[in-house]
Amino acid sequence: MTLEYVTLSIDLEQNAHELYERIWRPLDFLRWASGMCGAGLKQNGAIWTGEGMEGPLRVRFTEHNKFGIMDHYVSHAGEPEVYVPLRVIANGEAATVLLTLFRQPYMTDGMFATDSEWVKRDLEALKEWVGASLLTT
Repeated sequence: MTLEYVTLSIDLEQNAHELYERIWRPLDFLRWASGMCGAGLKQNGAIWTGEGMEGPLRVRFTEHNKFGIMDHYVSHAGEPEVYVPLRVIANGEAATVLLTLFRQPYMTDGMFATDSEWVKRDLEALKEWVGASLLTT
């Protein structure tokens, strides 16, 4: 079955490779991904666990790579794992961050719209964090 999806993006005025190197680490997600921020994620091998807004949270991240891939897999207590493709791609001399949000079978139109807005806010938070961190380096 093919899932409905939306790909959300944000442009950042930074070299794509440098941006990826700045933000790829799982702990960096805690600075801008609001669903993970308050979860108190702890690493256990390749798995990160914590207490999310919807209960226990489990996240797997792709390993560091040279392609700008920051995919991750998220599951909440009792729910199937959700694949979240996330990429940093070159856009001229700058970068575009792309996140694809798949509509899960249980999601209503309202739930999918709410998640899309949440991702947009998180991408804006990423842009703010990256901008602020550039000022302090």
